[in-house]
Amino acid sequence: MTKTIDYFFGIGSPWAFIGLEPFAELAREHGANIRPYIIPLVEDNGAIYSRNRPEARRAYWTKDLKRWAALRGKVLSFENRAALSDPRPAGFMIIAAIENGADWLRLTQTLQEAFWGRGEDIGNAEVRRSLATAAGFDGVALDEEGRSETVQAIWKANYETAKAAGVFGLPTFRYENELYWGQDSLPFLERHLKGEKLVA
Repeated sequence: MTKTIDYFFGIGSPWAFIGLEPFAELAREHGANIRPYIIPLVEDNGAIYSRNRPEARRAYWTKDLKRWAALRGKVLSFENRAALSDPRPAGFMIIAAIENGADWLRLTQTLQEAFWGRGEDIGNAEVRRSLATAAGFDGVALDEEGRSETVQAIWKANYETAKAAGVFGLPTFRYENELYWGQDSLPFLERHLKGEKLVA
């Protein structure tokens, strides 16, 4: 029986960025399908955006991100973050890629690397279209479809699915109805995929 992992993530999550490659590799190693759900944080379930956290927690969050990025072989760009546009439209583009059967994983890597690794403004339509086109996709078509009512309905349905599942933060992995929040939970997901499910 094929294993399926539900993957709840957002383009604007640095944790999703630094954990994407090890997660994709883990899924490949275990022959598991990834079912992607692009969502924002689920505040109704207790998620708190970093900008709304106390300064001490934000400072630690940044330091911890840099530690994990180094461990994962990634470089994070924190320059000019406030000047960058909302990255959610890039997520809509990826939903369009999913709906078209395109390689959404590669497109996600392309856009997140640009946003988090180089500080490029993927909220800008011209920027994300150019990045997608350079990676071999039809950037204009995917971006236009990302604005469609169909994609917006999927975005809302993804959110409701995540909310009902108890998801709050990003990324979250769900396998056999067990949730694993954060890229640092991948070792637990790995053990579950091996049949060594750990339940508290």
